[in-house]
Amino acid sequence: MSKLHIKKGDIVYVNVGEYKGKTGRVLKVLVDEKRAIVEGINMVTKHTKPNAKSPQGGRETTEASVHISNLNPVDPKSGKPTRVGHKRDDKSKKIVRYAKRSGEELK
Repeated sequence: MSKLHIKKGDIVYVNVGEYKGKTGRVLKVLVDEKRAIVEGINMVTKHTKPNAKSPQGGRETTEASVHISNLNPVDPKSGKPTRVGHKRDDKSKKIVRYAKRSGEELK
């Protein structure tokens, strides 16, 4: 299992592609594939047959995954994209993530 710089619940900035410059909250991280599903980013249309959930059938729009390398967490202080560092917290002795731009801890 590899260490990723993005976690579920983070607010991220999209670096590349059709949604470049947009931000969104991470809904799910697919660790094995190194991809993440971000709210409102990379929307795709899926055609569905009629079933109990949707008796009419039709088209559904959902989020598709984005590669982790195309995402950067947003700095809590400035609101700009930042890189992530890891350091040991003095009080709790746990390793925490922090924004390299401002030094602020990422929740």
